[in-house]
This record gives sequence, C-alpha cells and structure tokens, in this order.
Amino acid sequence: MKLSGFHPVALAPIAPVALVALVSVAHAQVDTKAAPDRLVRAAVEGVISQIQSNPETRSGDLAKITAVVQKQFLPYTDFGRTTRLAVGGAWKTATPEQQKTLQEQFTQLLVRSYAVSLSQLRDQNPKFRYQPPQAGSNANDSVVGTRVLNNGDEMLIDYRLTKTADGWKIYDINMMGAWLIEVYRKQFADIVARDGVDGLIKYLTNHNARGAA
Repeated sequence: MKLSGFHPVALAPIAPVALVALVSVAHAQVDTKAAPDRLVRAAVEGVISQIQSNPETRSGDLAKITAVVQKQFLPYTDFGRTTRLAVGGAWKTATPEQQKTLQEQFTQLLVRSYAVSLSQLRDQNPKFRYQPPQAGSNANDSVVGTRVLNNGDEMLIDYRLTKTADGWKIYDINMMGAWLIEVYRKQFADIVARDGVDGLIKYLTNHNARGAA
C-alpha cells in the first residue's frame, strides 16, 4: 500500500499516514497521559473515524479532511519539536519571528500532506496492528511501530514520541525506512546554505500556496 501524499515535500508525513476506524475516539475523551502506544492508536483511529463518518470528508473534500486533521490529530503532536529538529542548526540563528513563521509554515505543510494521505483511505478499511512501545534515545523518547494491512498489502510505520508536560506527543514518523525529520533536515540544510533562513521560509510558503490553489 502506497500513501502517495505522505512523502517529503509532498509528504506527510510528518508525515506523517495510517488509520482505521476500529473504535471512535474523540480527542476530548482521550487520556493525554496515556502510554505511547495507546496515544498513537487514539490519534490514528480518532481522525480516521471522523473522516469515514462524515459525508463531506468521505466524498474527498480535502479542506474538510484537513480541518479534521487539525482538530483530531494535531493535538497529539509536537510539530514545534519537529520543526526545530528538521531546521537543524539554522534554527538557533533564526530570529524569533523567523522561528514562528517556520513552525507555522512547516506545520501547515505536514497537516495538509497528512490530509492528502488520509483522503486515500476515506473509503477503505485498512487494519492496524500496534507493537508495544520501545525505548528511544532516553526516558522521554519512545517509538511505537505499526503494521498497516490494506487490500493484501502491508506497510510498516513507526511513530516517535517525546514525553512533555502534557503527556506523550508524536514528533517524527518513519515510512519505508526513512524518518521524516532526517529527510527534511537534509533538504532544508541545502536550501538554507543557498538562500538563508528567509529562503527556506519562502520555499515553504510557496509550497503551501501551491497546495492550497
């Protein structure tokens, strides 16, 4: 199964991605302090449930699907951390205003890309298997592996989470052996080296404008 919307620059993931309506879970009903695997399951199944239960999103209305992602999936993420790590060393040299714009534009790219991926699953019935969380680089880092089964095909997707004051948050996704942050870090570094931080902001802004057109 190929989720063509979820890949670098057309991405999404963060990407990003991966879901089934085994249970309907509204964000307000979920324990934000849940274990990493429970949080990933709630995030994934909550958003796909909403998309599959609404006639407008089931019909493929991308704006409506994007709105669902913003409401149902975004609260489970730390895309601020994703942005900082993807921008790399240039983040420290950026002004506060540049940092704010980078995070806004990169988050917009990730959300829309994830919505594009989900639109491909709106009328399908993929099955998901969640592996027990594995320790990451430290006690505040965890990786949850998933197997996505759809129409006889299988895809492995790993979610990396960080522990925050508000509970575990998804900040990186691995699809087909590539971590989202690593892929974007290389691409962003090339743009910054050539055009500076403002050039990266322009690149992201233009990319988002084309996607919204």
